[in-house]
Amino acid sequence: MDSSLLRCNLLYTFHLSCNPVIIFYNILKAVYKTGIFIAANWNPKAQKWINGRKNWHQQLKQNWLIKPNEFVVWMHCASLGEFEQGRPILEKIKNQNPKIKLLITFFSPSGYEIRKNYEGADYILYLPLDSAANAKSFLDLVKPQLVIFVKYEFWHYYLNELKQRQVATILVSGIFRFSQPFFRWWGGFYKTMLQNFSHLFVQDETSKQLLAKIGLQNKVTVAGDTRFDSVLKTAQEWKPVDFIDSFCIDRFIIVAGSTWPDDERLLANLINDHWNNQRLIIAPHEIKAVNISNLKNQFPFSICYSDLLKGVKVEENCNCLIIDNIGYLSRLYKYANICYVGGGFTKSGIHNVLEAAVFGKAVITGPVIEKFREAVELKKNGGLFTIETQTTLKETIRSIDKIESGKVAAAYVLENGGATDVILKWLQENRLFTKE
Repeated sequence: MDSSLLRCNLLYTFHLSCNPVIIFYNILKAVYKTGIFIAANWNPKAQKWINGRKNWHQQLKQNWLIKPNEFVVWMHCASLGEFEQGRPILEKIKNQNPKIKLLITFFSPSGYEIRKNYEGADYILYLPLDSAANAKSFLDLVKPQLVIFVKYEFWHYYLNELKQRQVATILVSGIFRFSQPFFRWWGGFYKTMLQNFSHLFVQDETSKQLLAKIGLQNKVTVAGDTRFDSVLKTAQEWKPVDFIDSFCIDRFIIVAGSTWPDDERLLANLINDHWNNQRLIIAPHEIKAVNISNLKNQFPFSICYSDLLKGVKVEENCNCLIIDNIGYLSRLYKYANICYVGGGFTKSGIHNVLEAAVFGKAVITGPVIEKFREAVELKKNGGLFTIETQTTLKETIRSIDKIESGKVAAAYVLENGGATDVILKWLQENRLFTKE
């Protein structure tokens, strides 16, 4: 390296390390890491977060082997939902060029543990904690030519290192709100992270307008949300779930997905009334043994899916099937007469309503939906309904036109597909990967 260039790099690094905002950023990371280490004493998820990052450099060096001239794509996701958003892009890229090498990283155990065996990737691991040293070492080993960040997850050191190396880096399915720090007077540090992207594909026009106000108008394309493409593909490739038909036969079926305790209490009060000869299939957000045990107490006439797999018969008075396995929910919604999507009583809000809507099902949720554009629009169009009490839940199930609302929901999903093709077209036009 030229000595003058080396001096410039050293001065730049020194300047960054002395920047008060960078210092504060590093303090926050240290506090977060310390909190995780403390929580790991009793929290299995925190323990997985720590253990998954141990010896990451050695594991990556051993398992990530690149051939000369091999094109490398790295996709980073926060968790499972973001993986499903990025998945249709990766699969189309891989379909166009099977020789492309794909690496996927996760921040959260919730995504990694479920998708660590995903066959579409060449290697999957936890993203090492954001630092200058980790970013440099990680990129030295991975050597990506194209990097895809999904929806959010903005890591200063990784994005800065990618920018310095001139690696094409895109954000997909991004969505922005004025309340975020990028758009505040004190948000210069965060704006810089966005400036490090080569291009940002956002879900809506509002996001584009916000980004234009901070000078990024030439780097933004409104592509839509790739989750629509993901759920459309799931519906097209749908396969029956073993033994579910025997539970559903001649009954009114409610499928409740990704439920939390508040959701489960409402559903228990509803289903235990034996109203309308209905049966409930419930796939809780948390399938730890203690939670499954609590559900069995709440639903005394229930059976676990693991028992069905063992050959246990469904009794005539059984009114609830508890899904105590991972990976079935997106297929289960098809069996419903009406769907309930959980999370709407939590601060973080509802889970993925599109997984139910794509099958032409009317969707019910708790009241917290304002952060989710698709839920707000589905409600406006008549495909989704929010409830706050057990009484309103029961009244909603009784009163709505389930068939018509289901048609509205399915049409909405179909009309909003195509984000993946917009992104792939841009990549092709800019020659960011090549077909061999």
